[in-house]
Amino acid sequence: MKGIILLLACFITVQLHAQTYDLVIRNGKIIDGSGNSWYYGDVGIKDGKIAAIGKLLETQGKRVILANGLIVAPGFIDVHTHIEGESLQTPTAPNFIFDGVTSVVTGNCGGSNLDMATYFRKLDSVKTSINVASLIGHNTVRRAVMGDLQRDPTPDEQIRMEGLVEKAMKEGAVGFSTGLIYVPGTYSKTPEVVGLAKASSKYNGVYASHIRDEGDHVTDAVNEAISIGREARMPVEISHFKVTYKPNWGRSVETLGLVEKARQDGIDVTVDQYPYIASSTTLDTTVPTWVFGGGRDSLKHRINDPIMRQKIKNEMVARLKEKQLKSYSYAVVSRYQPDTTLNGKNISEINTLKGRKSNPLEEAETILEMVGSTNRTQMVFFSMNEKDLERIMQYPFNMFASDAGIAKLGSGVPHPRAYGTNARVLGRYVHELKVIRLEEAIRRMTSLPAQKFNLHTRGLIREGMAADIVVFDEMTVGDAATFTNPHVYSKGFNYVMVNGEVVIDNGKLTGVRSGVVLKGPGWNP
Repeated sequence: MKGIILLLACFITVQLHAQTYDLVIRNGKIIDGSGNSWYYGDVGIKDGKIAAIGKLLETQGKRVILANGLIVAPGFIDVHTHIEGESLQTPTAPNFIFDGVTSVVTGNCGGSNLDMATYFRKLDSVKTSINVASLIGHNTVRRAVMGDLQRDPTPDEQIRMEGLVEKAMKEGAVGFSTGLIYVPGTYSKTPEVVGLAKASSKYNGVYASHIRDEGDHVTDAVNEAISIGREARMPVEISHFKVTYKPNWGRSVETLGLVEKARQDGIDVTVDQYPYIASSTTLDTTVPTWVFGGGRDSLKHRINDPIMRQKIKNEMVARLKEKQLKSYSYAVVSRYQPDTTLNGKNISEINTLKGRKSNPLEEAETILEMVGSTNRTQMVFFSMNEKDLERIMQYPFNMFASDAGIAKLGSGVPHPRAYGTNARVLGRYVHELKVIRLEEAIRRMTSLPAQKFNLHTRGLIREGMAADIVVFDEMTVGDAATFTNPHVYSKGFNYVMVNGEVVIDNGKLTGVRSGVVLKGPGWNP
């Protein structure tokens, strides 16, 4: 009788245990994010976390996803995004979700929300489908204190800027970002940036930099970023690592050498990259930065002065020649609000449409006309070399990042990286070209960025970690977005889970918004 009772008790215990998981992913090829090889196994999820890994009983999940032949990996972490406004307008973030991204770091290139606490409260209120972390941006802080003035800060202004950085770190920012080609950050000198970086370093922040130059002076710019990290005693992330324009093709050997040397010297330097040979930023960057000193009103005053306008155009043409370019045909309009019919056309084509002669001076005139008519014209610039791209991709301390916002389907002609970054790495560079191993690519998309940005509960398939998980077919995964047809979601992601909730179910977006705000180590609730 005692044996029967004991057997019955064991049976009841097993049955109770069998119902403990909200979801079981069964018989997948688990790539855990560490860089180790795949293995077959099941993953049990409960209360938004990974509760068990191994061979689980048939009855242990309220729902079971059969992952036979599919890869089960941690959700991808995109460390370089710009989602500030769009996160509230399109909280489901489908272009990221369909690319396997479950967490993003925004506030890059020196641009962020200034009031981090308010931004995070809004995110908590609206709820997003992705997890969101944010940096505090240098340009945002400088503009709040100094406007667009082209000068050094006074001691009082420096103190005020450092105070704003500290405040943001206490409110949960994960670090401090710069965009040193953009106004007003481009007017700053290194000591100013070091002071602000130190304010972030106090709270274990990361220094993420869009460096001053990615062309002729790229080594100086990389060295500056490393120097700032050294002086501020903080980790460095060099954004969208590249070398641009033909005279500099091949110099990735030099720039990667600088990063590796810094790492050997004990400085935690990493980089990120998007897998395309074209970049995307504003049309303003084709105009000398001094033209914008003092703000948009000063800009208009300068370009409306005939003598000054000619000087600006001459300088633009000289810079074009330095890049060994004969025209601005490399520059394609992504979004031009005053006339959307120009979206998708390059500057040379637009210049011809305006009835001007086909030469660089006339194209510079067309650019100034466009820059003066609106605050922001988004562009795509074809300026890189495939060999540099692949060399950088093979560097083990390089992550993959889109440098994109939440795309509005059908709006403008954006860079395809907004839709296809991770899928392109997996489909083209892993499966097709075999530039890197699948397990290594996933490590760069998961545990490496989680480690870098102190996202300690993400990036690995481990018991107790947040259940951010992607399930995809390694044979069919790939990007579908192109430069001429960018509004196409990636393919091959069967299931995506964010904090244990299914946001892509059998290839379809569910609309579930289970993302959370990911706050930095300086946050004290």
